[in-house]
Amino acid sequence: MQHFGHLAPETRKALFHQEPVEFTADSPARTLAVALGATLYSPATRPSLAADVLKQAGRGVLSMVLCLEDSIGDGDVEAGEENLVRQLGLLDEAAAAGTGLPLLFVRVRTPGQIPDLVRRMGSAVHRLSGFVLPKFTEERGVPFLEALTAAESDCSRRLFAMPVLESPQLLHLESRAETLQGIARAVDKYRDRVLALRLGVTDFCSAYGLRRPPDMTAYDVQIVASVIADVVNVLGRADGTGFTVTGPVWEYFRLHERMFKPQLRRSPFLGRAEELRTALIEHDMDGLLREIELDRANGLQGKTCIHPSHVAPVHALSVVSHEEFSDAVDILRPERGDGGVLRSSYTNKMNEVKPHRAWAERTLLRAEAFGVAREGIGFVELLTASVPQT
Repeated sequence: MQHFGHLAPETRKALFHQEPVEFTADSPARTLAVALGATLYSPATRPSLAADVLKQAGRGVLSMVLCLEDSIGDGDVEAGEENLVRQLGLLDEAAAAGTGLPLLFVRVRTPGQIPDLVRRMGSAVHRLSGFVLPKFTEERGVPFLEALTAAESDCSRRLFAMPVLESPQLLHLESRAETLQGIARAVDKYRDRVLALRLGVTDFCSAYGLRRPPDMTAYDVQIVASVIADVVNVLGRADGTGFTVTGPVWEYFRLHERMFKPQLRRSPFLGRAEELRTALIEHDMDGLLREIELDRANGLQGKTCIHPSHVAPVHALSVVSHEEFSDAVDILRPERGDGGVLRSSYTNKMNEVKPHRAWAERTLLRAEAFGVAREGIGFVELLTASVPQT
């Protein structure tokens, strides 16, 4: 697998100063956590699930969740399980024939589903990277993690957990601190198996009867923004105790009546891709682009996606700019080990070695996964190259 690997080699050469590295489902967890990128969810009940996975993989999707939880009705769980097992068998056959698969995860409802599904999948379980654990708290989550550990032992396959932080206890102020500490204890105990923590912002909004409109981001909804800040504060630290925390889902993918002006400036698109700007605005993607930038500014990496059209913007904005890369490399030079301050090679900012070291290290990890853009190449060129042609 390689981000932007679906593009022609000459296109990648024109876009990248340093191309993304290749990785596999067996790569180190640290690599996979950053490389998740846009994680596309799909209901496990889809009759063409295997074909859908292969189609999206061909368009640059490198992580997918096959969902047995909120995306399907309560009465469809049994049929969803049967379809999931059957479709994973088809994907196993495709992979055996040389077709590349994305990282695949299953979102379950109960701990008991994990060992049951692993048993029913048989040898095809080796195409699975792990499970997504819903409404995660210490009390609810530990049984899921215990079940995953047992299933991993039974199938001799490394299986990761991706807990979803979405419970009302985490949202409510009076129980938030205690809930966060409990989650921290649980995921620290199973640190080797926790790939990333995912934020369930839709459930947060649901607890108060809210739904953010397409011209507002999660950070405009203050009650949600406060939870994100606290989650990153406790669980996303850069001191070795933290985890990768992924960005919330963007719900919109069709035209809605707009109340506010578009958030995309014209200047980056002028003379190059003005029609792309129009299409992004018409499909409410300008709000998504802003939220992706705010995700990173607030310590989040990657994003939950429910529509294929969201994948290319997430990946385009995950590429490290040439300026960011230059700053990170300068900060991490061995001769800078004693600290100090230096002017950036772009001569437009101060790089303070000790305070900016953690940022630089994270930036170079992202550079490995998503590459470094050539000087003068921005998200417009990356997005234009990445959007599937219809």
